[in-house]
Amino acid sequence: MPVSVPSRPVSIADLPGDAQVIIALRPDLLRLARRLSDSESEAQDLVQETLLKLWRRRAEVAGVEDLRAYARAALRNLYRQGLRRAPHLPLEEEDGPSAEPEVFASLALAHLHCAIARLPVDQARLIGLVMAGETSPAALAGQTGCGKNTVMSRLARARAQLRREMDLAPGAPVASLF
Repeated sequence: MPVSVPSRPVSIADLPGDAQVIIALRPDLLRLARRLSDSESEAQDLVQETLLKLWRRRAEVAGVEDLRAYARAALRNLYRQGLRRAPHLPLEEEDGPSAEPEVFASLALAHLHCAIARLPVDQARLIGLVMAGETSPAALAGQTGCGKNTVMSRLARARAQLRREMDLAPGAPVASLF
């Protein structure tokens, strides 16, 4: 399904309150998880599991005064539980499949949508055309009235900015968000 570029700038304030809180906690939790864990994938898993627990318990934690400290403590506890747990047991709950993919895919898309909205207008328009399925630099140049080299340069800058905002490694595919 193509994602449209918003007609007006979208900020994190435009997202539902619970999603704003979750998105805002992710970078801090990721830094902590990277310090604790042995690998990037383990750090990503810890953050994802922590945020998922917060999302599931959002009604219960709504009254927590310092949610950042609460989330950091939850992440540390998950890390310690993982150290005690047998290596063959997954971090997932044992009561069956969870809504994890939908929750985090939705949050990642919301974060990406906000990041695209913060791009300069010409870059956001090009990204929107690419997301809609147009991949030919010549066709993009024709639609925007820019030269092919200008289109390629703007796309490269836009992608680099989006990777930075989404905490992706340089050159990492967008699919790594999910």
